[in-house]
Amino acid sequence: MIDVDKWQEIFNTISRHKLRSMLTAFGVAWGIFILVVLLGSGNGLQNGVNYLLRDDAINSVWIHQGVTSKPFEGMKVGRKIEFHNDDLADLKQMEGVQYITGRFKIPNSNIVKRNQKVMNFNVRSVHPDHQYLENTVPYKGRYINDLDITKFRKVACIGRLVAEGLFTKDEDPMGQAIDIDGVQYTIVGLFEDNGDEDEMRYIYLPITTAQKIYGGSQKLDQIMFTTGESSPKKVRSLVKNIRKKFAKKYKFNYKDRQALYINNDLEEFQQYQDLFGMIKFFVWLVGIGCIVAGAIGVSNIMLIIVKDRTREIGVRRAMGATPSSIIKLILTESVFLTSFAG
Repeated sequence: MIDVDKWQEIFNTISRHKLRSMLTAFGVAWGIFILVVLLGSGNGLQNGVNYLLRDDAINSVWIHQGVTSKPFEGMKVGRKIEFHNDDLADLKQMEGVQYITGRFKIPNSNIVKRNQKVMNFNVRSVHPDHQYLENTVPYKGRYINDLDITKFRKVACIGRLVAEGLFTKDEDPMGQAIDIDGVQYTIVGLFEDNGDEDEMRYIYLPITTAQKIYGGSQKLDQIMFTTGESSPKKVRSLVKNIRKKFAKKYKFNYKDRQALYINNDLEEFQQYQDLFGMIKFFVWLVGIGCIVAGAIGVSNIMLIIVKDRTREIGVRRAMGATPSSIIKLILTESVFLTSFAG
């Protein structure tokens, strides 16, 4: 049951000491406000970075060919390292490799035609696992599959913006033909992408078909793969072994970072997480410090209240008030101000 007399007395005390009550409430409110702002800023920064990383699989490793910058076993610098299909096959056998794909760059492939329409789009030739690296999601039809690779099919999976550019709203792109660099490809799928809008301006082709048509033979321009549930430590070891493997095969200095570029996205993601962990710790440290400062202010005000009301407390005791009832009255006033400010 609510003690009306007690609450009337609390409100009377607050109204008689407006400045003191306002400063007490402000100390608490400011501490909580700073904590909320810092936590919101820290979480917003982390969410922003995670949003930027949403396009690619965070557990992926990207291998780029380069040019040697150090002499090795009598061979001069400036040799270009070129990947081949057998490199992809070798990496498939390594422990820790989950989804793997290569890329082959098609020369002069940006011009895409359909009937009288001629537009500029990005074209990539890839393996079926590529969709897991780029977080590509087919919403109609399918992506490139293994039969497309083995049978050298002339098929294409196109992005939503490509479909909107080449076809009208009343047309169904599925099964239609498009011309890429003078070669006709049949559309077998439409996809969305978790990345930005530009990712939906891509056209994906089977890599073996592109190698056969555009003179790539067995060449690859890039290799990338995911590492499943492997820990960052295991992925670092895997990357180290891959560098040694390629250095031995293509005869370049193992420490020559320009001969072979390897991006470990999982390690970079872990570094981001460690950084945000430190930011969160700092945020909580500063925020809790502000709240503690407010709490100290409240405790000091409580001491002042007790000192100002020493005579009143003595009268209450003389009239039979228990110590607990007096403490409860003062604590209730403090908790009320703190809760209201919070």
